[in-house]
Amino acid sequence: MRTHEETEVLIVGAGPGGLTAAVALARQGIAVTLVERRAELSSLPRATGVSIRSMEVLRSFGLESEIRAGGVDVEWQQWFCETLVRAGEGHGVPSGFPTRAQSALVTPAPPACVPQDHLEPVLLEHLSSLGTARIELGTDVTGVEQRSDGLRVSLGDDRAIDARYLIAADGAHSAVRRALGIEMHGPDNLLEARTVLFRAPVWDLVGDSAYVLYAIQHPDAQGIALPAGRDRWLYAAMGPVGSGVATFSEDEMTRRIPIAAGDADLDPQIERIGSFTFAAQMAESYRAGNAFLVGDAAHRATPRGGTGMNTAIHDGYDLGWKLSWVLKGWADPELLDSYERERRPLAEHNVAQSAEPPGTPREDGDLLHADIGGRIAHAWTKEAGQRVSTLDLLGPGLTLFTGPDPTAWGDALRMVRGRLPVAIRSLDVVTARALGIRGGSALLVRPDGAPAGWLAPGAASVFSLGAAIRGSIPPAGVRQAA
Repeated sequence: MRTHEETEVLIVGAGPGGLTAAVALARQGIAVTLVERRAELSSLPRATGVSIRSMEVLRSFGLESEIRAGGVDVEWQQWFCETLVRAGEGHGVPSGFPTRAQSALVTPAPPACVPQDHLEPVLLEHLSSLGTARIELGTDVTGVEQRSDGLRVSLGDDRAIDARYLIAADGAHSAVRRALGIEMHGPDNLLEARTVLFRAPVWDLVGDSAYVLYAIQHPDAQGIALPAGRDRWLYAAMGPVGSGVATFSEDEMTRRIPIAAGDADLDPQIERIGSFTFAAQMAESYRAGNAFLVGDAAHRATPRGGTGMNTAIHDGYDLGWKLSWVLKGWADPELLDSYERERRPLAEHNVAQSAEPPGTPREDGDLLHADIGGRIAHAWTKEAGQRVSTLDLLGPGLTLFTGPDPTAWGDALRMVRGRLPVAIRSLDVVTARALGIRGGSALLVRPDGAPAGWLAPGAASVFSLGAAIRGSIPPAGVRQAA
């Protein structure tokens, strides 16, 4: 007999997008069920570049240090060299990520070179520690039924889960997306690649030339070498589809590694060999009823530029906070319409850039505007005697930033009654100016750091503040009354 269970939000897929969405919801007390068809998380490093905005999200979860502990310290350049042992003779080109110096100016959380198979377990462990999350690995989804009050999702073990909302984060070949009848559009099979994951003391060969990516130019081992931890590396050979690269044997890939390293005596310990093709595709829609797509289920980017995983993390966080507002009664369900409206243009930009031909020039920080564009400025300040970023002061509801004297704004806010919490943060003059706050004005900010409304000097009244809060979130779905 089929059993039925209930949850507020069902998330299918325990990749970066699904885990981020689950954590964002569970941290706000929302009942979440996460199902994943794999019995264990992937042991492949996959993506290794965690962007500024992704690290800021992870920092807001309290996980920044734990994430960085699994990575290596690199400079964010693509480094061209004949072999790794001759890296000191090579030259760099911008990777699109900001340099260390650039990052220090714009964020408290610079990018991290961390393999995905370290990031995912950290997120999963944190999710497990939250009291409102249920996690089920080794669980398949076999059907999705739209209902008037949500969805009914059938599982492979003859169970069904009734959920108010469903998040499909089950990857590029999403079963949920297919069940919803949402098509993908865009080019597939742009290139093919053969990758090998191995362990060897390669850092001893590279020396001080530590970079996020090495483009190996040796004619007998042309390819890409990526650090994936201490003495753990990925080597990839790429070519046009049909070139035969994707079918290189284990012996051939093993033969290439010492050549690429420049050390004939190197004895790599092979852990995994695999193949994949490049695609640059977008789903025709991010939503069907109360079901939403995030990550690779919504968009497929090639590895170029390192935006795929980061776009998924940003999707999950954006949808997570918006769903939590709706489920807490802080906003009307129409707020969820803003998920695709705000996220899709950024994903389209990243997917298009990832499909550019190899060698397309980039500048340092070229991807920065798409990564953090639109959020308030980062500036260091003091809070309870501690040095914190303005980004660290954001709360789960709205945050009202003011200058040094918040009295008038506090008086007005106490008169504005509503369900949506608004926290006041008063800043010193210099920090306030960094956010554009001058002369008694104030800035209303969403949990993701996006400005939600400016209030002019002298506007600290119940009417003006209430109106700003009501109109702060597109499409004006906030439940708040003056």
